[in-house]
Parts: sequence; C-alpha cells; structure tokens
Amino acid sequence: MLKLSEIILKTQNKLKIINDPIYGFITIPSELIFDIIEHPYFQRLRRITQMGFSHLVYPGAQHTRFQHALGCLFLMQKALQTLKFKGVKITKKEEESTLIAILLHDIGHGPFSHALENSLIEGLSHESLSVEFMKNMNKQFEGKLDLAIEIFSGQYHKTFLNQLISGQLDIDRLDYLKRDSFYTGVAEGNINSDRLIAMLNVKNNTLVIEEKGVYSVEKFLLARRLMYWQVYLHKAGLGAELILINILRRAKELVRKDVELNSNKILNYFLKHNISEEKFETDILECFAQLDDYDIISAIKEWQNHEDFILSKLCKMIIDRKLLRVKLKKKAFSGSKIEKLRIKIQNKYNTTKEDSNYFLYHGSTSNQAYNYDYQQIMILYKNGKTKEISQISDQLNLKTLAQPVIKFYICYPKELV
Repeated sequence: MLKLSEIILKTQNKLKIINDPIYGFITIPSELIFDIIEHPYFQRLRRITQMGFSHLVYPGAQHTRFQHALGCLFLMQKALQTLKFKGVKITKKEEESTLIAILLHDIGHGPFSHALENSLIEGLSHESLSVEFMKNMNKQFEGKLDLAIEIFSGQYHKTFLNQLISGQLDIDRLDYLKRDSFYTGVAEGNINSDRLIAMLNVKNNTLVIEEKGVYSVEKFLLARRLMYWQVYLHKAGLGAELILINILRRAKELVRKDVELNSNKILNYFLKHNISEEKFETDILECFAQLDDYDIISAIKEWQNHEDFILSKLCKMIIDRKLLRVKLKKKAFSGSKIEKLRIKIQNKYNTTKEDSNYFLYHGSTSNQAYNYDYQQIMILYKNGKTKEISQISDQLNLKTLAQPVIKFYICYPKELV
C-alpha cells in the first residue's frame, strides 16, 4: 500500500509547471490533462512545425504545434476564470473538458501543418482528423473525453464553450497571432490577448465582448489581416509549400510506377495508397500518428540525389532554398503568359508539357479578416443590448476588412528569367 506522502508526490508529479516564452509559467491543471499531454499522439506535435515553411522567410519561425497547444491551454484557463468571475455558470467537468478540447484542437495536423493537408489523406481536414484522434484517445481513457468531443464538435448545449475553441475571436487565434508574431518578429501581429480575454462575457448562451473591448477587437482583426499577407501568405512561403506538395505528388507517381524510392515504411504506405475519407480506418489513423516533419525532410534529403530529374530538382530547391520566383497581382495571369513560361520550362528542362506542371504553378489565394456569415463578433453594452462589431466601429472600416482580398499567383523557376 502506498504511503500518504507517496500518494501526494505522485499527484504533484502530474501537476507540472511549464515555462513558455510568451506567457511565462503554464500550469497543468489536472492529472487527466497531464496524461493527455504525455500521450504519444500529443507528443507528436513536438515534431510538427506551426508555420510550415515560413522559417525559410522568417528564420525564427521554428516553433511547433505542441507549443501552440500549450499556449491555448493557458489562455483558455484565463478565459474560463474570467467568465466564472462574471457569473457565468461553468461546472468543473465542463471546465476540464473545454481545456481538453482546446488542447487537442490541432492534434489532427499532419507534417508541416496546413502545407500537406489533403496531400496524404484526401477530403479529410485537420479538424476532422482531430475528432478521429480524440475518439481513439477516448477509448483509451475510458470515456473521459466524451464531453470534450461534444464541446469541440459544437454539439454541447452551452454554445459559448465551442465558440471559445472555434470562432472569429477564439482562443486558437488569440494564441497563434501572438505566438507567430513573436517568433517571426513581425510586430503587427502582437495583439493584446489579456485585454481581449478580460472583456469576454456571455449573453444568451453566446460569447460576446464587452463594449470597452471594441478597440482591442479592431486591433485584433487588423493584426490578423496583416499577418496573413506578411507571414502566412508570404509569396516565398507560398511557393515553398507548393514545391513540397509537388514533391509528394511526384513521389506518389513514381512509387505507383514501381520506381524505387528510399523512404521509411510509414511514409511509403501513404505514397502507395490513395487514402480518402471513405477509406479511412483506425489502422490508417495509427499510421498517420507516426508521421511528422522529420519523415518528410529525411525523405527529401534522400530524394535530392534520385535519378528522376523532376523529383531531384524539386527536392534540391527545398534543401538549398533555391525557390521559385513568385509573382502576385490582383488580376489572373493570362493564358498566353502561362503558356510562354510552360514552353520555356519544356525547353530548359527537356520535359513534356505534362511534366512542366511540376515547375509551373498558378492560382489564387485570399485573405478575409472577418466573416459576417460565421459567428459574428457581438459587442455587449452596459444596458444588456448587443450589436455586431461592424455596426459600431468608428476607428476602422470593418466592412472593408470583411471583404475577401483575392490575389493571383504564378510560380516558375528563376532560371527562366
């Protein structure tokens, strides 16, 4: 039988404190949450970069989904404490389950986060994969994640708990804007998360911001827009991610033609098989759980010396950071412009028209800081009435921020210039 001192020590060992460069000390609030953090599914997030290939533009952007998830845990604790202080009824079980939901909200991300979404498993978003991971973990934790899954999926009757996890002013965005701003050095994204959380409240089961927080919301929306154009949609980062997507596409093509490619067993499985939502099973989830950035990078390092010119060339672009030239503009590039570049690529690399697509990418990308059609940000007045943020903002034209800005891109080898 364990002595009382040993029982206390065992409990204390699970109530850890983690030092975070953004917020300082983060406390793990329960043994269940500690065990979830220790789970191999969650530990995998240490090996998934938060920002894909943004480090090729901003060298400091090497942080991981693991750090982001812990940051979200910290901010969610503050948000729930704020709401309870203001009289919002939240039980201990609801509090713990909401913390678990935000902790696991990104657990479905694959290698390089958004960069390879749909490249390895078609038709399943990282949110859907997160639910699959949670369901699998729930079996291992004997149903203790039931409520967390319900809250995460938006099926729980207290809607505001889901809005804290997935909304236009959610804990996820509050952390990634501040964290990504810190690691990239782009000061425009440094929002005042403390102020925004202090202004949170609930009205009619809906998350609202108190009137005094209007200007902080405006700053948040503007910061989000600027971070997308300066960081998340930076043309060099965009070009690098497109190269990565095409490396995997070429590798799949070669493997299915029985060309030998050196890669580990797990990555090779995803190269050989077309996996879609309809074919998704628990065994595939277990395989996916073993994939991370290291698998992709080690394969790219190996493939840069492959005899296939296309695969080798694309891999060297990433390893040596010899990226494509990327142009952005407001109007779509003409067909004649694209065709001229295609012919140049065919002549330069002696490739077919079809294979030239591995070096020539064109399309569009968009940025919308605020979406009227999805969980509007509501401002709570002292008299109890609420108004949508754009109706009262006097500092910024939020209607302009709500309009999607679309930019068209074209990427091609710099050697053609």
